[in-house]
Parts: sequence; C-alpha cells; structure tokens
Amino acid sequence: MNTFLSRILPIIVVVLLLATGSFYIVKEGQTAIVLNLGRVARADIGPGLHFKVPLIESARIFDRRLQVLDAGAERYLDSERKDLSVDFFALGMIENTSAFYRATNGDESVAIERLAPIIKDALRNEINSRTLKEVVSGNRAEVVKQQLDTINEGAKNVGVRIIDLRLKQIELPTDSDVIGDVYNRMRAQRQQVASKLRAEGEEQARQIRAQADRDSTVIVSEAERDAQKLRGEGDAQAARLYAQSAQKDPSFYAFQRSLDAYRASFKDGDAVIVLDKNDPFLQYLRNDR
Repeated sequence: MNTFLSRILPIIVVVLLLATGSFYIVKEGQTAIVLNLGRVARADIGPGLHFKVPLIESARIFDRRLQVLDAGAERYLDSERKDLSVDFFALGMIENTSAFYRATNGDESVAIERLAPIIKDALRNEINSRTLKEVVSGNRAEVVKQQLDTINEGAKNVGVRIIDLRLKQIELPTDSDVIGDVYNRMRAQRQQVASKLRAEGEEQARQIRAQADRDSTVIVSEAERDAQKLRGEGDAQAARLYAQSAQKDPSFYAFQRSLDAYRASFKDGDAVIVLDKNDPFLQYLRNDR
C-alpha cells in the first residue's frame, strides 16, 4: 500500500499543478493576454474564468481602468517666443492589450516614457500658436481639445487611448526675462488705464466747473436784476411818499429834509463845514421857525 501511494502521489501532485496552471481569473476592470511560448496568442480577454494550456501558455493581466500619466513639467515657447513652463497630466487606459504588450512588454513606466513625447509635442504645437495671454487666461480645455485626436493617433502604437489631458500649472520660469516683461506690460497697461481715467476725470471736472461758473453768473445776474428792480420800486415808493408829505405840509417836509441833511453831514462827529452865516442850509439853526 505504501508503495502504491509513493508511486501515485507524485502523479497527483503533477496533475494538481497542471490543473492549477490551466486556468486564470480576470477581475472587473482588468484585461489579459495569453502568450504561447512568448508570442501573443489571445488578447483583450475580458473578466471571468479562463483556461490556458499549462506550461506552454501564460497569462498577463493588466489594469484597464483609467490611469494617471504624470510626465512632469515641460518648457514651451508661445507665439511671441516667450518661455513658459507647463505642468500637465493625462488620463488614459489600455485599449489594445496586444499593442500595449508589444510596445512596452507590459511595463507601465515604459508606456509613460513612450507617451510623454507624443503629448509634449502635441501641446508644443498648440502653445506655439498662442500668445502668453491666450495660454494663461484662455480656456485650457480648448487648448487640450485641439490636440487630443492627434495625441491618440500616436498613442495607438502603444495600445493606449488618452481620455483627457489636464494642464495643472502654467508658470513663468524665474531664469528668463518673461516675468519682467509681463510685469512691465501689466504696469504699462495699468498706467494707460490710470491716465485715461485721470484724463476723463479732469474733463468732467472742467465741465462741472464751467457749468458751475455759468450757473453762478446767471444767479448773480438774476439777483442783481431783482435787486435793481426792488431798489427802483423802493425809490419810486419813497418818492411818492415824499411827494405826498410835501403836498400835505411843505414847511414840515422842508424841516424834515433839513434834519436829514444835518444828520448826514455831522454823523461822524468830526465834520467841519464852512458856510456863510446867511446860507439857507443854516436857516433852522438860527431860529425855531
């Protein structure tokens, strides 16, 4: 019995090894290829339980979900020959496992190295055709959209499809003159706006002052006109009153007018008047009649 077990046990072990090596499992979000003596026999195998020939065939399983391809910052020149540093990342997935394996031998780092120049060249073409202002303040999605089809044409050789490309950061390198040029341009634009605002303010101030001067002249003229009219009316009324008074009592009117003349002549107390003693001006000072 022991002899039988010792003979059959190696066979059982070999059978079990062959059985376990004859199937493989592909999970959701994965894809696989089967290699027959190192050559691709089947590709783009979906999720599930699959079988292969033991010892002759081997399975390679890859993650087919979206992957982030980060290649680091790259320096570009815009249409004005200004230096820019653009940092980006791409979202991609394996579309053709056979092409992916042949191009990279299944190594994702090799895929990134192959895809990075394709993406950078496509971005270079787009950025070279735009000004600094259009690149920095424009629609970045539009910059990417223009070149996404071109990128995927090159990515087909790697078996990868780029779903999206995002520009993370756009910087002006500190070792170039771009920052100084940008600041000078911004300063000149602000100065131009400030000069325009000052000129508009001075023009409005001149208009306001001119209108105020016109209004002041009109108001003063109207006030003077009204004052002269009132003075004329007052003088006319006073003349009528004096005339009525003179008609009622001429002697009293003459006396009153003389008193007014005396008050006007001696109001400051220091006036000296040299007159003849018989002058009519002194008639009411000589007697009480």
